[in-house]
Amino acid sequence: MKLATLPDGTLDGRLHLVSRDLTRAAPAQAAQTMQTALENWTGLESALTAEYAALNQRGGTPFYPSSAMAPLPRAWQWLDGSAFESHGDLMDTVFGLAKKEKTGRPLMYQGLSNLFYGPADDVRMPSEADGIDFEGEYGVITDAVPFGADTATAGAHIRLIVQINDWSLRKLAPIEMKTGFGWVQAKPACSMAPVAVTPDELGESWRDARVDLPLLVDWNEKRFGAANGYEMAFGFDQLVAHAAYSRALVAGTVLGSGTVSNKTYREVGSSCIAERRGIEMIDQGEAKTPFMSFGDRVRMDVTGKDGQSVFGAIDQKIVKA
Repeated sequence: MKLATLPDGTLDGRLHLVSRDLTRAAPAQAAQTMQTALENWTGLESALTAEYAALNQRGGTPFYPSSAMAPLPRAWQWLDGSAFESHGDLMDTVFGLAKKEKTGRPLMYQGLSNLFYGPADDVRMPSEADGIDFEGEYGVITDAVPFGADTATAGAHIRLIVQINDWSLRKLAPIEMKTGFGWVQAKPACSMAPVAVTPDELGESWRDARVDLPLLVDWNEKRFGAANGYEMAFGFDQLVAHAAYSRALVAGTVLGSGTVSNKTYREVGSSCIAERRGIEMIDQGEAKTPFMSFGDRVRMDVTGKDGQSVFGAIDQKIVKA
C-alpha cells in the first residue's frame, strides 16, 4: 500500500490511499488518520489493502504530492539511529573526535516528534550562523512493539517505510555533544516525503530490512548525492529491537536510519553537507563547502526499479524564522 495524509484543518490531517504511480488518491474509509490505522493495523490492514487495490483499478481524484502533509504529521516517538558507518567515521573527523570503538550496538537518540514538516513546507531556521544542514535518511514506522522484542518480532512490527530529511544545525551540535546530555537546539523538526509505503511495495528493494535504493539529493537544483540505503551496519529490524530492549514502543513510533552514506562517497556523493565537508577535510585539508543560506532549496527523491518515484519528493526552502 501507499498512504498519505492530506490537510483537512486538523493537526493530524485525513488519511488517504495513493495509487501506485502517485497520480490518484482516495480518502481511507477504514481509518480517519494514520495514527488510528497504526493503532489498529492488524484489524484494519485487510480493509485498507482492499481499498488500495480498488484505487489502483479505478477512481480517486488527482494526487498532488506537494499539497500533502507528512504521512504522520506528529508522532508519539522519533528515534534516530546512525547506522551508516562511513558517515559516522566522517563525522568524527568533522568534530575532531577519536574514532568510535565498534561495540556492536547501534547509535540512537530520541528527538523532537510532535511535528514533521510536510514535503513542500518552508522550513524555518533561526540563523544562518548555526550551520544549517540537511540529512537524507530512510525511516520506518511501527505499530505497537512489545517490550523486549527480538529482531524477528521487531521486524514484523515494521508497517511503513518513509523518507526523511533530518535537519541539523551543525554549529550547535558539538556544543551540545560536549555536555554529554544530548541534542535539543541542534535538532529542529524533521521533514517527511509525502507518501509512506508498506514493505511489500518495495519488492526486491526491501532487503534484509534495508532499502536497497539510492536516495537522490539535489541542493539548489544541483545533484549532491545518490547514496544507496543498503549499506546500513544494522537493519531496521535490529534498530527496532534495540529501541524495544527496555521499553514497549507505542504504535506510531518513527525510527530513522541516520544519514544515508556509502563507502564510495567520492563517487556517489553525500546526503548531507557535513559529510561533504568531512571529505574535503580529508582530501584537501580544510572544509570548503558552506552550509545552507536562507532561500536555498533541497530536494530529495527515491526512484524505484520501475523508474517511478517511490515516496514522492521532499522539495523545501529554508526561510528565516
